[in-house]
Amino acid sequence: ALTWLNPHVYLDTLALLGALSAQYAPVEALFGVGAVLASAVFFLALGYGARYLAPVLAKPRAWVVVEVVIGLVMWMIAAHLIAQALE
Repeated sequence: ALTWLNPHVYLDTLALLGALSAQYAPVEALFGVGAVLASAVFFLALGYGARYLAPVLAKPRAWVVVEVVIGLVMWMIAAHLIAQALE
């Protein structure tokens, strides 16, 4: 229930992805539909997959792995943004 009541679901899916689709003027409707569908699949998987991942995520070691992966993704995004700014 928390996934469906989270306003971030709708903000991310409708507002943010809708605004991003404007960059793809010739096929913005196609991009928008694809992005909304991908986001819907993601949140469905997140909502229904939580039940299956609960036993795995109950272990402290799993959270270490999750946090390391999140940290690596953040560093990769930061490096990409810095590289773009230096161009």
